[in-house]
Amino acid sequence: MYLHIERIKDEPLEIEFEEKPESFKVLAEMIKQGACRFSAPITTNIKANRISDMIEVEGTLITKVYLSCSRCLNEYETTLNSHFNLTYVNQLPTEPEDVEPEEIEISAQDMGLIYFRGEEINLRDGIQEQAVMAFPIRPLCRENCKGLCAACGADLNQGDCGCDLTPISNKFAALKDLKLDE
Repeated sequence: MYLHIERIKDEPLEIEFEEKPESFKVLAEMIKQGACRFSAPITTNIKANRISDMIEVEGTLITKVYLSCSRCLNEYETTLNSHFNLTYVNQLPTEPEDVEPEEIEISAQDMGLIYFRGEEINLRDGIQEQAVMAFPIRPLCRENCKGLCAACGADLNQGDCGCDLTPISNKFAALKDLKLDE
């Protein structure tokens, strides 16, 4: 997953990669811990442009993964899809010497610039980061998932379990009318 700088000329360079999820360190750890199970390789299409000393990489990432629903705990398959832009620089911009550190508003790292050395860029870490960020924060098998019964644990998507789910009286309800003298 290397991008060779000398291949980027006046026209953008377009490349497609296909990698096994296990080849990425963080994704392999997620698989090992049982957080997910991939059903397709990670396919990445990128377009790289040279802009002065910077390499601008625009890309898309797509794969399929099995996740556990956060409401009903059933496993379901979903597509992870991400569009991203990464900017690589051969040397980080230097801060002017006559400017106080408090006056600098944003650093090169804050701007999202990624430093590389030599004549090739290793895209592995950037693509891995995009894959991890494509995971849903709260995975749902469907938008209207009813989840599990709080009383018996039955899957409410399969039907009503018959449990009485009326709110339990609050022990502190008697204090709502309490008035204290100052």
